[in-house]
Amino acid sequence: MSVVIFGRLSAVWRHALGPFLALSVVLPGATAAAESLDPETAALMESAFQGLGTAPIVDVHVHLVALNAEGAYVSPGKLSPARPLEWLKTRLYLRASGVKDLARFDEAYVERLLQRADGFPRPFRFHLLAMDYHYGKEGRRDLAHTEFYVPNELVVSLAERYPERIVPVVSVHPYRRDALEELDRWAARGVRFVKWLPNAQGMDPSDSLVDPFYARMKRHGMVLLSHAGEEKAVHARSAQALGNPLKLRHALDAGVRVIVAHCASLGRNEDLDRPGRTASNFDLFLRLMSEERYRGLLFGDISAITQVNRMPGPLRTVLGRPDLQERLVNGSDYPLPGIPLLTLLQQFVHHGFVTKSEARALANVFKSNPLLADFLLKRTIRDPASGRSLDPRIFTSAALLGAPSPSP
Repeated sequence: MSVVIFGRLSAVWRHALGPFLALSVVLPGATAAAESLDPETAALMESAFQGLGTAPIVDVHVHLVALNAEGAYVSPGKLSPARPLEWLKTRLYLRASGVKDLARFDEAYVERLLQRADGFPRPFRFHLLAMDYHYGKEGRRDLAHTEFYVPNELVVSLAERYPERIVPVVSVHPYRRDALEELDRWAARGVRFVKWLPNAQGMDPSDSLVDPFYARMKRHGMVLLSHAGEEKAVHARSAQALGNPLKLRHALDAGVRVIVAHCASLGRNEDLDRPGRTASNFDLFLRLMSEERYRGLLFGDISAITQVNRMPGPLRTVLGRPDLQERLVNGSDYPLPGIPLLTLLQQFVHHGFVTKSEARALANVFKSNPLLADFLLKRTIRDPASGRSLDPRIFTSAALLGAPSPSP
């Protein structure tokens, strides 16, 4: 997913697209108090929060959307009425946040996110993601290929302001001339997570130019959260090959802990182990997970695996693999759960993952608090063959990602 921006649209486009855009309105506020819930929703909520132990619930994949913050950047192409499909996509993302006051969008986005986090009836922390510019191998910033930029300073300052809620995740492009200094800078401020979106940012995780970057990450005990698989939310042009999960072997072989976003659950890529062949990115991710040398280093986050364009294969596989679930962590890809068209609850009923009554209850929560609803959905789904649900440790297992002791 990506940061998005809403640009003004002409009255003609507003009139033409208004009925469709109304489908994606997200009601404001946290979920209702338990005593005001209908019986179906109350029962689903109670069940979802059982068996989780006492550790906080953790979401490792929450995006910060910034329109007006100092240093933030969004490509003008995302704003233009002349590109109606791009405008429509960004409009849907914006509505997913539940923010209506565009004049103070940045502040309202954070307020609404925190409000939705408050809807969890137990401790809940989320990892908030920055996004660096696109860079070329020569180390120069490439605005022509940058769709958006969210400053690291903004994310870290919010985490320092709300430490009980936010874990900062900086984004540092390895081709930057000051990349190592940037890692040092944020590590000194206690940051332990770095986010990449190779398809959109233009870095090749298998490039030997990145070796010093990996060595510095390992020295600081930092964890890499990297998108893998096809990228739809950001226009990645011909760079989908950069999302090949096998390219992350380079980081793993350097001893860096890696979280593969979305379990690489979308699209196909070249099978780098078998030249001339292709394979699904999800199968390539599973191959990495099967390599014993990467145990303790390689993880996957389950953000987006419940979205309509990824269903049902990867989810069915994950539900049937307890051994795989031991190395998965929770992620929402927020604000995407706020787009109703991306989470079709009847699809889950059709495949036997939830019952009709559970789907009704989930729909109630999605209307008011999609961040909470995403968690409830993932706690409710079960394998229709075995009845097995996702391991509860997925939702509280941030301890598994505790960074290794820094190298001397």
